[in-house]
Amino acid sequence: MNAARVRRLTYAALYLAIALVLPFITGQVPEIGSMLCPMHIPALLCGFMCGWPWGLAVGFIAPLLRSVLFGMPALFPSAVAMAFELGVYGAASGWLIRVLPRKKGMIYGALILAMVAGRVAWGLTHLLISGLAHTDFTWSLFLAGAVTNALPGIALQLILIPILVTAMTRAGLSLNQANT
Repeated sequence: MNAARVRRLTYAALYLAIALVLPFITGQVPEIGSMLCPMHIPALLCGFMCGWPWGLAVGFIAPLLRSVLFGMPALFPSAVAMAFELGVYGAASGWLIRVLPRKKGMIYGALILAMVAGRVAWGLTHLLISGLAHTDFTWSLFLAGAVTNALPGIALQLILIPILVTAMTRAGLSLNQANT
């Protein structure tokens, strides 16, 4: 293994660990803890910093592993839907940061597109699960779960992620080829 691969693996493991632990911290504020979407931040950061394959892997594994280890989120349907959502977040953020033109605000463009893609993946997964389980998944349930209930998390991500990506890139911690 070359040094960059070892660093990517190490960073991905760190982002996975953060995704497992961060919900414990935000969960101390029950009113908004889950609304802050704490597992989304490490998945997005992993994509931005390590590239789309690592972001996909960390995003997909994190909710499933957290469900198995700690019982939250519930494995089915929540952790399964979140696995697809966070996997798309990590893959999209890593891929978009590489292909979008390198202009001011590029991080915001990649972040917003990744967030939309992830929420669509979450909705489609819930729709598929509801079809298999013969339950209803309505447009209003999608809007409530993907947008309304997640507004604090969306705001936090829009503020925090660009700051962290910029700072880590300037510090030379980015291993995604477009950022280095």
